Amino acid sequence: MTATVRYDDVEVGQELPAVGYPVRRVNLVMYAGASGDFNPIHWNERFAKTVGLPDVIAHGMFTMAQAGRYVTDWAGDPGAVVDYGVRFSSMVIVPDDDQGATITVSGVVEEKLPDKRVVVGLVATCADMTVLSKARAVVQLT
Repeated sequence: MTATVRYDDVEVGQELPAVGYPVRRVNLVMYAGASGDFNPIHWNERFAKTVGLPDVIAHGMFTMAQAGRYVTDWAGDPGAVVDYGVRFSSMVIVPDDDQGATITVSGVVEEKLPDKRVVVGLVATCADMTVLSKARAVVQLT
């Protein structure tokens, strides 16, 4: 786990390094089991294409979870996120090959709040498309 980030060590405008999260179809099947969302657009290519999708797509909440993971990894404390929200702006298409897809998440400290909290703005992309917009997390630091 990353060392815990201290409030006094961050500044508004500070950029957080990008991290890539690989996504394979097996990850989507495992997520379906954990979430109970077995919609075949997330695991069955033939079905996904019959409903007009280009291929299997990742669950929106799976994508959101990767950006949440990014924040908790940065903060060094899974309990540090006190508020988190996103809008889904594009699909994460997951081809059935060895490479799959990669969700890349980066962030910037947008604001320092009282009580040692910071607002982190997030950017999540896949295949040069922004997949989450208006992504923000309020993080309690030490």
